[in-house]
Amino acid sequence: MSPAKRSTSRDVAKLAGVSRTTVSFVLNQNEGVSISKATRQRVLKAAKKLNYHPNAAGRKLVSGKSDTLGLVLHQSPEQVFADAFLPRVILGVEQAAMQLGFHVLLTQVDPKDKNGYARLIRENHVDGIILSGPMQDDEEIVRLHREGVPVMLLGQLPDSNLPFVDVNAASGAQIAVNHLIEMGHQRIAMITNAPLSYTSSQQRRDGYLQALRNADLKADPRLIKEGNYTPASGYQAMSELLNASPRPTAVFIASDVVAMGAILAVRRAGLQLPDDVAMVGFDDIPLAEYFDPPLTTIRLPAFGLGLAAAERVIQLIQGKNLDSNEVLMETELIVRESTVRNLTHA
Repeated sequence: MSPAKRSTSRDVAKLAGVSRTTVSFVLNQNEGVSISKATRQRVLKAAKKLNYHPNAAGRKLVSGKSDTLGLVLHQSPEQVFADAFLPRVILGVEQAAMQLGFHVLLTQVDPKDKNGYARLIRENHVDGIILSGPMQDDEEIVRLHREGVPVMLLGQLPDSNLPFVDVNAASGAQIAVNHLIEMGHQRIAMITNAPLSYTSSQQRRDGYLQALRNADLKADPRLIKEGNYTPASGYQAMSELLNASPRPTAVFIASDVVAMGAILAVRRAGLQLPDDVAMVGFDDIPLAEYFDPPLTTIRLPAFGLGLAAAERVIQLIQGKNLDSNEVLMETELIVRESTVRNLTHA
């Protein structure tokens, strides 16, 4: 049995007694074209009767818009695959986009690619860009912003006026290190979430250093190691810290995913958390409470970050003004057994 013939705009035009151009203008809601109410109703009625819907490519040709957001992950493939924080952010972006009639084009761009996402705009694939993981030297996103392209950062780019949605990462890092200080630790190490070329990494390091200064504790550069979004980087960094003399009694790790590798390094060294080394993570990924031991960490509103970023870039696409160029969300300390042994949860 052959499939039913799909209706075309020609069929709708014939049934409504109008031209195909008129059908296109009506169904694609083209503004600035004078078409009578009666004609519009005839076209809509004919389209409904024939179960005809204009395809996305056709709408793009008529409107010049794709109704699509570009969510750009500025990480290598290995980093993206390991990042357990991203799925909830992506869900937030998808939810807002769907509610406002947009689609999301998810793309990964390696940080080494200096012209990696401008083509999304140039080739009319997307109407605006959400950039996750801005880097200090990212000139491309600044250039697009200057050209009037709707852009929104998930993160921050200091010394620029680009709009962003982020958490107060420096404050969150301070809270994490303050917790370790309150537990009596003085030799506290840090493993960053990413190389320091990422602004998020710099902010978390700054919070760590500020907490030490506030407690009159001297920062030791040898106790600061760089992670790279992956458990493997955490394993390597933690192994180096455990070889320090004297070794740290506590460590703040600015990513729960990086902390996964660090926990393994502690165990393979024959040590235990929190007796030999206390550990605080950052992000509160869903798996954090199932680590062994469950990980004390800084909770971030991942879904809310994605939701707000999408809502705000759509405002820009629609030509609306933002109330503020920045949205900073707060973090929360979640205490578990990696810092407090035999902790009883309510």
